[in-house]
Amino acid sequence: MADPRVEAAIANWAPRFVAQGVDYNDFLSTTSRIERWEEWLDAWSETADRHFEQGAEAEAVSHRLTAGEAYVRAALCYHFAKFVWMLDAGKHRAAADRAVESLYAAHAMLDLSAQRLEIPFEAGLMVANLRRPQWVELPPLVLLIPGLDSTKEEFFNWENVFLSRGMATLSLDGPGQGETGYSTSIRPDYEVAVTAALEGLDARDDIDVDHVGAVGVSLGGYYVTRAAAFEPRLRAVTAIGGPFDLGSAWRGLPPLTKETFMIHSGSGDEREAHEKAASLSLEGVASSISQPLLVVFGKLDRLIPWEQAERLAAEAPDATLVMYEEGNHACNNIPYRYRPLVGDWMADQLKGAGSSP
Repeated sequence: MADPRVEAAIANWAPRFVAQGVDYNDFLSTTSRIERWEEWLDAWSETADRHFEQGAEAEAVSHRLTAGEAYVRAALCYHFAKFVWMLDAGKHRAAADRAVESLYAAHAMLDLSAQRLEIPFEAGLMVANLRRPQWVELPPLVLLIPGLDSTKEEFFNWENVFLSRGMATLSLDGPGQGETGYSTSIRPDYEVAVTAALEGLDARDDIDVDHVGAVGVSLGGYYVTRAAAFEPRLRAVTAIGGPFDLGSAWRGLPPLTKETFMIHSGSGDEREAHEKAASLSLEGVASSISQPLLVVFGKLDRLIPWEQAERLAAEAPDATLVMYEEGNHACNNIPYRYRPLVGDWMADQLKGAGSSP
């Protein structure tokens, strides 16, 4: 009998794997050999190892493109090995470290301008990846904010949507996310992370810090809209598949998602996690979002009710709602529809920034 946790992971997130760049054949071959949830991380790590080895072999003979593409695939597979797998903290951390290593190996092959940033944040540091389009002298910047179980290591192909349109990207691991999450927990006031990131970039002369937008996916959709209400330096914001009120959606969330939230929020049990989830609400906040806001949602979302997107669009003063009837959570089953839309919309909002050399 199939493990319901394995079935749930496949049912809820298969389109996301493929949209982010996991080869569909890898997805089929890897998941087909997993019978129990306990086997998930090891199976995906084995797939990642093969891609990393291919990358190393190609790098050794100076086939940089082949090497870089293999390293990106390795980073994604290591990331998805551990993304909602919370059974062993040591193995989770090891897979996460391998994802980071693989992505930086990819940067060395594919984008030498990419930079790892360590940004002062309260008593510690936030970690982010900055990439710039080489053909724009002073590009506008788009902050890319992950969700509950995503990290900057998932975003290489997502970043390219904006880079190809002349915008720089900063993929941020904020509180409770990725490397920053090793010393922080999820918090409702995500604007403190955005403010710290903007202050960390303020002195740079290779991006236009006066033209900054932000895009958040899944729980990141809540984070960016919350940040926009308190951070006027954000000129435009896009929320993709984000909740208006996570607490009210709690009962309908998959058990794996609840467990992941419990860990990343530093909760002792599910009851405490639910209480913390209830603090992630735009109640009384959405009306303060003065920036242009694009809300993208799929009506077939199995995690967050589509009515929450309608509420956000109704309460934010300058919001546009795009509801895809066939879209799933974060519309990952139709990336060819929402990604160009978001990229073009953000480029239009930040137009006038940047100059070609």
